[in-house]
Amino acid sequence: MREPNFPHAPKRVLLVRFSHLGDVVCALPLYHALRAAHPAARIAWATEAPFAPLLEGLPGLERVIRFDRSAGLAGAARLIRELRAFAPDLCVDAQGNWKSAVAALASGASRRVGLHPRDWREPSARHLMSEHAPPAAGPHSVQRGAALSQYLACATPVRQDPVVSASELQAAKAALATRLPGDKPFLIVHLSRPGDPRSWPEQRYRELASQAAKADHGVLFLSGPEEADLGARLAAEVPAVQHWVGQRGLRELAALFTAATQRGAALLACDSGPMHLAAACGLPVTLLAGPQDPDATGPMAWGSAHSAVRAALPPACAPCLRRRCHHPRGAVCMSELSVTRALSALSENTGGALSCA
Repeated sequence: MREPNFPHAPKRVLLVRFSHLGDVVCALPLYHALRAAHPAARIAWATEAPFAPLLEGLPGLERVIRFDRSAGLAGAARLIRELRAFAPDLCVDAQGNWKSAVAALASGASRRVGLHPRDWREPSARHLMSEHAPPAAGPHSVQRGAALSQYLACATPVRQDPVVSASELQAAKAALATRLPGDKPFLIVHLSRPGDPRSWPEQRYRELASQAAKADHGVLFLSGPEEADLGARLAAEVPAVQHWVGQRGLRELAALFTAATQRGAALLACDSGPMHLAAACGLPVTLLAGPQDPDATGPMAWGSAHSAVRAALPPACAPCLRRRCHHPRGAVCMSELSVTRALSALSENTGGALSCA
């Protein structure tokens, strides 16, 4: 295997991937590849403040530089000061837009490596890089990170998870045991944020919860802060199913998914950051796919343990990347995805081990 693409090993490496949660998770393999290729380097990661806690537990990551968007110009000025103070000689832009490119330039790094020009979200900013990786093998963020890994480390990533500690994992196992005792496989249903065009309608979750109450294996309905109201309503209406309402903490969520993976669990979820986190932790995912293209934003790039299911007759406008649905009948690509179809896909993806049908 040839040596990494550096005449001299970098002393300080800055990785830039600001948002969103799913894309930050998708950059974890790139971080692990850089850490393995340059074991003596000091590495920092610049990201938006809400995602920093997930990264702060990464082994070998010296520093997380937080960008507080809500602080406006003061937040941007603080970010630039911290980037310059770290003084990287190599900056890796894994995002590919003007915000990340300006941050890379402001860091003062002499080498600024970005994605191939065709893989940029805002291609006009690519000129702020000093060099570019080869084209990604596909449209997914994981594949773009893999192209950077090959260029910078000359190897595939050594791992893809956020590396939960023994204490984090033990706490997650204890929390799971209080809700689903024993060691049998179980299903996690991650609720989606109301109002998002990628979300399943509340009625579908209600139907699923009613069917799940009859299953002969454990089922856990999981909701974060943004889905807590929906989770509370379902918990009140279908108490026979286990509910974890308002779960908080990205490191805790990663530990939960890792513990669930060790118990042979699987996840049913819409396109979201937690879905990608589950896939990174090894949890098999069945994606409820609506407006998004699973090849570009789904779990498939994480490996063969995942699948996606669509409505029987998706609309002609799908897939799309709109944040608001413009279909005259609303987000039919999700509302017409039936519970029966979703559970059939789940059963197939898990080899029949988990099914609520």
